Amino acid sequence: MNRPTNPHTLTQANAPVGTHAGYMPGFGNDFETEALPDALPQGMNSPQKCNYGLYGEQLSGTAFTANPPERTWCYRIRPSVKHSHRYEKINLPHWKSAPCIDPDVISLGQYRWDPVPHSDSGQNWLTGMRTMTTAGDVNTQVGMASHIYLVTESMVDDYFFSADSELLVVPQEGRLRFATELGIIDLAPKEIAIIPRGLLYRVEVLEGPARGFVCENYGQKFELPGRGPIGANCMANPRDFKAPVAAFEDREVPSTVTIKWCGQFHTTKIGHSPLDVVAWHGNYAPYKYDLRTYCPVGAILFDHPDPSIFTVLTAPSGQPGTANIDFVLFRERWMVAENTFRPPWYHKNIMSELMGNIYGQYDAKPQGFVPGGMSLHNMMIPHGPDNEAFEKASNANLGPDKLDQTMSFMFETRFPQHLTTFAANEAPLQDDYIDCWTSLEKKFDGTPGKK
Repeated sequence: MNRPTNPHTLTQANAPVGTHAGYMPGFGNDFETEALPDALPQGMNSPQKCNYGLYGEQLSGTAFTANPPERTWCYRIRPSVKHSHRYEKINLPHWKSAPCIDPDVISLGQYRWDPVPHSDSGQNWLTGMRTMTTAGDVNTQVGMASHIYLVTESMVDDYFFSADSELLVVPQEGRLRFATELGIIDLAPKEIAIIPRGLLYRVEVLEGPARGFVCENYGQKFELPGRGPIGANCMANPRDFKAPVAAFEDREVPSTVTIKWCGQFHTTKIGHSPLDVVAWHGNYAPYKYDLRTYCPVGAILFDHPDPSIFTVLTAPSGQPGTANIDFVLFRERWMVAENTFRPPWYHKNIMSELMGNIYGQYDAKPQGFVPGGMSLHNMMIPHGPDNEAFEKASNANLGPDKLDQTMSFMFETRFPQHLTTFAANEAPLQDDYIDCWTSLEKKFDGTPGKK
């Protein structure tokens, strides 16, 4: 078990009564939190002089005229302009941004990968990122990228933020700490974190090696899906999302800040920790969410609903009803429908589906789709259960059946996902994945009434 290699101590606010230690409940709430008493101005945002000699600064996640605007007021030891100096371009060769289309790579098809192994050399959050697919265009703020992270080392006096995107982080093994400007998020498998665009942070290893999945969202930020006739309850409930309480460092030490901007990476050198927000209030903040609190809904008589019924978060596009990204969760649940083929049905989809397995066995692919693995079924490419899953589901005794010890997810986007050179040539691609449908038999019998 690896312990943090730079256990900096942040001065942290006490958690409000009734919350988990260090977190405040609610999705999209207007939070307020302070690590020192009376550090947060009351009744106004920008007093002539802030308490403790702090600087007031606003972090805006939307345009000022957006409805509603998303912004957070920060009261910090130094304004952010002191965390920025001259920039030097650097190369992180495995972290790619859209458009990233290798003419020698074929993205058309059905693909599946075994877990990407850790390398022999130590990797931190930046050097250990491996891009698998890209979609859309980072410069026009549409689309996404999917990554695998392989992290064995903490960032020591190194910090990062992305001007391009918010990150949805899905751990599969190991535990990480995200020490952010707005507070601390500890993250383990069966949880996710949402790190907003522009938020600065450092990633530490609490237990390693750590591996997981990242959806890099270039477009509008993730929100809870509309529930329609489902109504006010079930699925992901707002109270189960946890935002961190304020925490800050006041450390004079040479530090490096790395910024991702329009698909390129730049560093700047500063003489202190930039995690110096003593108090904040607003609705633009990082979150964590425990996937075990997701309450699935489904069919209770017949037929199999669309997988959209399992949407946890959605990032809207300019086209109503068609997401830039949907984050969909397939977790433990009861299967009870009568006279119904219960696994996902065969289909072709305008959306491109990238799946990852957190643990257990996915019901449509009982063999080969292992924890830490991924699959990609691109736009309009047919896919569905393999022969084993088809035969089992077609001949099962349809009593109530608990689909247990399983958790997989899907990053689904309206854009085709292009494989990176790493995904095509270096990641452990299962060359025989396409063969899982080879044994499907012709069962047609023209006899009237024959099933």
